[in-house]
Amino acid sequence: MTGDFVLTGARLATMASTDTPYGLIEDGAVAVSDGTIVWAGPRQKLSADNSAWEQRDLGGRLVTPGLIDCHTHIVFGGNRAMEFEMRLNGASYEEVARAGGGIVSTVSATRTASLDDLVQGALPRLDALIAEGATVVEVKSGYGLDRDTELNMLRAARRLGELRPVTVKTTFLGAHAAPAEYKGRDDAYIDEVCIPALRAAHAEGLVDAVDGFCENIAFAPAQIERVFKAAQELGLPVKLHAEQLSHQGGTALAAQYGALSVDHVEYANEDDARAMAASGSVAVILPGAFYTIRETQEPPIGHFRTHGVPMALATDCNPGSSPLTSLLLTMNMGCTLFRMTPEEALAGVTRNAARALGLKDRGQIAAGMRADLAVWDVGTPGELAYRIGFNPLHTRIHEGKQ
Repeated sequence: MTGDFVLTGARLATMASTDTPYGLIEDGAVAVSDGTIVWAGPRQKLSADNSAWEQRDLGGRLVTPGLIDCHTHIVFGGNRAMEFEMRLNGASYEEVARAGGGIVSTVSATRTASLDDLVQGALPRLDALIAEGATVVEVKSGYGLDRDTELNMLRAARRLGELRPVTVKTTFLGAHAAPAEYKGRDDAYIDEVCIPALRAAHAEGLVDAVDGFCENIAFAPAQIERVFKAAQELGLPVKLHAEQLSHQGGTALAAQYGALSVDHVEYANEDDARAMAASGSVAVILPGAFYTIRETQEPPIGHFRTHGVPMALATDCNPGSSPLTSLLLTMNMGCTLFRMTPEEALAGVTRNAARALGLKDRGQIAAGMRADLAVWDVGTPGELAYRIGFNPLHTRIHEGKQ
């Protein structure tokens, strides 16, 4: 499906800002030209010019924007099934990390993997996301923790976007943890490794955004701020893992720097929600990690609603705390664990996920948007979050191509 065509016989969940839930159009049509939506609306209002284009009847199926996973770590070496077993035997996520496990335990496997190894290891995870309608996937570095491996991870992420019909956005996460050789010398790691690696990655054109992990087992706000200042000098947007296990003040720092998003945020408070609303930052909710590490502190969904903070949902796919490769299950978890509504969940993997990546031309079905679409064998949009372990995808369209 390329060139100029019109999708008809469609129920459109446009996710545009309207008074109608989901921006739903019952008998809709979408006109696509050269990979861009040029018109979307009720079928009876389709213009004569568009009516002359190739017609594709969807038989009343639901069409949504293509799904967007705005927070993943799908490029890594090895796995951490052993730590999964440790946690089930009583160890906390923090205890595992302090014992030398967690993030650091993945570093050696990632450092020894070749670029091809990293790509081949990530492809099945990426394919799982694509098979559920994902058209945009964010991929972070952060398991190299040295210059060469961080760059190799970002190169692998770029290659994934070349090998599959999906848009890959890359995020530099050198401030993920201090490696063993810098144990107890976090400041030295930030100055000697992280920031120089960021500059090198930017010079190679490998970075779309910059992230960090601000937590009691990772980096303090003052250390993250040095990374943010380097990103600012390079003209790169920032985002932050913050308030996942404790309240360290990372959300306020991220908002101060106009972060695209603040992610996890289980321990964020109402002041944090106010700061995010003022900065326009998206709250990225990651139920897979909450579920896997058996957290009990829920993100302040009510505060985000009250203050108008847009909420995204993402898999946080990673080898330790969220080995999750299903956006559909993520939507269900957001509803079941955090009582998000199905409409909030769908907005969380479309419109708000696009915003979390700074993408203004994705996440909605509207004129001027890229033709990233998912066609579903369901009767209502709410079914996408309702079902568990079921994939009703009929067709995925990425930039106008099926």
